[in-house]
Amino acid sequence: MKNALIFLGLSFLLSIPLQAQRMAYVDSDYILSNVPEFKAAQKQLEDISTEWQKEIETKLAEIDAMYRNYQVEKILLSEEMRIKKEDEILAKEKSAKELQKKRFAPGGDFFKKQEELIRPIQDKVFNAISSLAEEKNYSMVLDKAGSTTVMYGNKRFDISNDVIKEMGLVPGASDDEDSDVEDDPEDEGSKDQPIKIDKR
Repeated sequence: MKNALIFLGLSFLLSIPLQAQRMAYVDSDYILSNVPEFKAAQKQLEDISTEWQKEIETKLAEIDAMYRNYQVEKILLSEEMRIKKEDEILAKEKSAKELQKKRFAPGGDFFKKQEELIRPIQDKVFNAISSLAEEKNYSMVLDKAGSTTVMYGNKRFDISNDVIKEMGLVPGASDDEDSDVEDDPEDEGSKDQPIKIDKR
């Protein structure tokens, strides 16, 4: 169904006289890789994720130790003590699961932190694209890094560097020594950035 809609949409665009169209495309992954705030936000999110994951793993290790001790001791325990120990283990397991859900479930703490750190940067990129589209009278700007499939794009229609400049940044002037992003987004290979510009 989705492919059919895309095909119909492309057919409609192709049916419009070329002189009535003014289109361009961007590579949002490339743009974001040139935004220092985005890299800082990603690093912060990675640190938070690691810290929270360790917190959960510590609780799970404690539960595992409690269970192993219980298995060794239960033959010596009264029925009342066995029930008490089992209840303690179950309560710990429930607490760990609730913490994991609170941290990483959809709409949880990590999602909220991601929205807090990433959304303003996405909005900044979107606003820059919108500003350029208005200024240059583009009827449509596609994102080659998004869900839209761009089978071919002539580099002269790629306005990614223009968007970066519109944001007051210099294309390719990254402080990340580990980055392998080049000035030309067409030369970019696989990307590590999961964030897409999804603003409507």
